[in-house]
Parts: sequence; C-alpha cells; structure tokens
Amino acid sequence: EAFGTSYHHTSLHHTAEMFSCVFLSIVQMEDVIARMQDEKNGIPIRTVKSFLSKIPSVFSGSDIVQWLLKNLCIEDQVEALHLGTLMAAHGYFFPISDHVLTLKDDGTFYRFQTPYFWPSNCWEPENTDYAVYLCKRTMQNKARLELADYEAESLARLQRAFARKWEFIFMQAEAQAKVDKKRDKIERKILDSQERAFWDVHRPVPGCVNTTEVDIKKSSRMKNPHKTRKSVYGLQNDIRSHSPTHTPAPEAKQPTEEELREQIKFGQAQLDRHRLKMSKVAESLLSYTEQYSDYDPFLCTPDPSNPWISDDTTFWEMEASKEPGQTRVRRWGFGINEVLKDPIGREQFLKFLESEFSSENLRFWLAVQELKKRPIREVPTRVQEIWEEFLAPGAPSAINVDSKSYGKTTQNVKDPGRYAFEDAQEHIYKLMKSDSYSRFIRSSAYQELLQAKKKFGVCNFFKYFLKMCLMPTKTTFFDESTLKTVILWNFIIIYNSCFLFLYIINCNLFL
Repeated sequence: EAFGTSYHHTSLHHTAEMFSCVFLSIVQMEDVIARMQDEKNGIPIRTVKSFLSKIPSVFSGSDIVQWLLKNLCIEDQVEALHLGTLMAAHGYFFPISDHVLTLKDDGTFYRFQTPYFWPSNCWEPENTDYAVYLCKRTMQNKARLELADYEAESLARLQRAFARKWEFIFMQAEAQAKVDKKRDKIERKILDSQERAFWDVHRPVPGCVNTTEVDIKKSSRMKNPHKTRKSVYGLQNDIRSHSPTHTPAPEAKQPTEEELREQIKFGQAQLDRHRLKMSKVAESLLSYTEQYSDYDPFLCTPDPSNPWISDDTTFWEMEASKEPGQTRVRRWGFGINEVLKDPIGREQFLKFLESEFSSENLRFWLAVQELKKRPIREVPTRVQEIWEEFLAPGAPSAINVDSKSYGKTTQNVKDPGRYAFEDAQEHIYKLMKSDSYSRFIRSSAYQELLQAKKKFGVCNFFKYFLKMCLMPTKTTFFDESTLKTVILWNFIIIYNSCFLFLYIINCNLFL
C-alpha cells in the first residue's frame, strides 16, 4: 500500500446505498478529473524549474479554469472557478504550498491527487492514523514538512489522548519515515504533498469546509427508516399518514423501568449542574478586565517603556536584575498561575516553601511540567526518577495525594508517558492553590517584595552621572575639541559633587 498507511475504510457498496446522491456527484467529478488527466486533451502537466530546485508534475490554477471553460458547458468564469473550488475541496487536486483547498485563477501551482486517495475509496481514517502521520512529519527535518500551528495543536491533543499507546504510534511513524527515505527524491516530494492533501481533506484547516462530514439527522433516518417523527404538540403527521407511498410505522417501544430510572437520574444531574447568571458572568469579565488593564499596553502607557521605541534601557536592566519590580510582584497576587508562569515568581515561591520545609509539592509540580517537555526517549527514565523521589514508599520527598490519584498514577507508571502523573499533579496544584499560595501571599517575604523601592545609592549616583555625561555625545553636533571640553567640565562637576557629598557625610558623623 502507498505510504505504508493503514487507514480504515468501509465497503463501497454500503456507502453507495446510504449516500447515493453524494456518490453520484463523486462519480461525476472523477469522470471530469480523468478527462483532465488525458494526455492529448487534458491539462498540460509540466516540471517547473526554480532557483536550485525543480517542482515536478504541476499545473497552474488558470490552466484549470481555462480547461473547464473549454471542455464543459460553462460560459461564466465565476462558475468555472466555483466548480474547480468544489473539486479541490474534495481533494482531487490541491495547491502544492497551501493547506487551504481552494482554486485560484492565477499562477498558483497545483498537483493531481493519486487515485488511491480519492473519496470514492470511502476513507474513514481514525485519529491514530492522523497521529502517526503528524508524528512522522516531525521526524523529517525539512521546511516543507514543518507542522502548521493547528497541526501542532492537534498533535499535542492526540498525544494526551493516546498517552498509553504513544510509543506504538511513534514506532509506526518511525518505520514509515525509514521507508520514505529509501524513495527517489522527486517521488518522495510528490507523495509527501499528496498525503498532506489527503489529510487536508479529512482533517481540514479550522474554518474551512469539511466535505467528509455527514448530516447526523440524515444518517439517523437512513439507519432507522421505521422510526416515527414526533410532533411537538402530540399531533399526527397527516401528510405522511395519508400518503400511499408510506406504510404506517410500528408503535414505539415502551421504556423499561431501568430506562426510566436512568432518565430520572440524568434529569436530576442536569438540575444539579452549577449555572451562572449572565449578570454574574459579565461582572466577572469586567472585574478581570479592570484587574489586568494596568498590564495592557494598548490601554495604559507601559512602565518602563519599550526600549526599542524610547531608547530607554530600564526594561532590559529590570529583566537582567534578579530583583523583581513592584508591578511584577503585584501581579503575583492575582492568582497562583501568575506566580507559576513567572520564573522569578517560582523562585521566590520555592524559597518561601523551603523556609517552611514544605517545598516538595512545588518541586513535584515543576518536575512534572519539565517531564512534558522531555524527548520521548528520556521519558521512561525521568518518570521512574520522579516516582522514586516523590511517590514511592519511603520516598525522600514524599507528597500527600489522595488514594484515587495515587492508584491511577501507580497504573500509569507501569506504562510510562509524559502524562503519567497528570492526576497527582492536578491534586497537588489544588493543594498549593488553597494552602501554600495563600500563606505565601500573606507572608512577610511577599510583603517586603511588594513594598520594596529602588534604592538610589552612591554607585547608582555615579552610574547616573556618567550616563548623563557620556550618552548625549552620540547625538550632539559639536566638533572634537568642543566635545572634549564638555566632557572635561562634566567630570569636574562630578568631582565637586562627590567632594561635597563626602563633606556632608563627615559633618553628620561629627555632629
């Protein structure tokens, strides 16, 4: 099989029975595609030479539009463009450098899809197949195979969903990548683009039309043709009941006692669900906006200012310094997330917990976060290290988790993955949020950081004067002799100021 994939598909006969109209349109489109690929009367396919590379087996979007106008009963260019876009959305041809399957009447290059991936083969690829494909893409260090943003998000989501069998998925992707490397360079380039286009049809870009979706209502009616349609007011459908082409449907089956109990249980669960009024939601959003408005540069002037705009390096100096500013420290009080996502905040939080001999919870949480970023080959070893340090019987830094989370984590460690400690981490996060974080915010260490002011000492005094004396020289228009005179007088002023400063100190000490 091409690409070494194992995509699952249903029988052609079954699909034709359920969706005969859709299948008929597919047959018609494939007939047009076959005519497009005809050697004599089809679209001319060529290899385009560019700088240091070749683009094989391509044609332009304007070629498709002109062919449709010439060979089909189409007089309007807009109609031809619309028909071509529909065919592209079904994946019969695709742009070689874009994930959005649409037709443009310009010089954009397109390529025909291989018949193996045509919709008539009734593909129903599973998420595991998509995970293998994305994982394989990450192994190939080529610019044209880099994942788009939405594909990277899909890969992360699938990695969480299939955490227990991710090793098997990774091995499959690795095997397919090795097979691809043995192919000819041009052949591999064409096959990679065709496989990408296949997944652009079945896992399209967010916001694009998904041509493989099935209407749930139509599918339900086809699977249950004898199911009656209930009226809102309890009246019979006169048109259907008197129609000679419809036979009366059998009476609906009475629900059993167990089914009624399940319905009651479900109804009670819906009544007990926590719901917020719209006024409360709006109030919460307004409160959040007011809280963070001081940190939004579009609403307030940033302090310190952007060094790339104002030539003020205060921002860089603050970032280089280990002492956080008041604005930064005040933000830690908004919630534990603000502390955990700030490197200096995490450091101060850890120092506080170490002073109270209760830092194991935060160290465990940070270790699990770091585990999620490790390469897959290092994950099993790191999982075992975290288990032995924090959760194993007699662990040197044992953490307190509930029995349910401990049981799930014990099972997950047997098949180690990046998310083996997810339940324990969530439990520890809730503990820190309700206990450790509250104590940190009320502590004297946090209050000192919050009330600390920038000290203007003697060293800062000299630094400030030197900066004021030397920095303006790059923007002045003096000649060299005048500039030397200005600098000399500036140093004389500094010397006299220092002498006066020391004299005042001595007088104070004497008094």
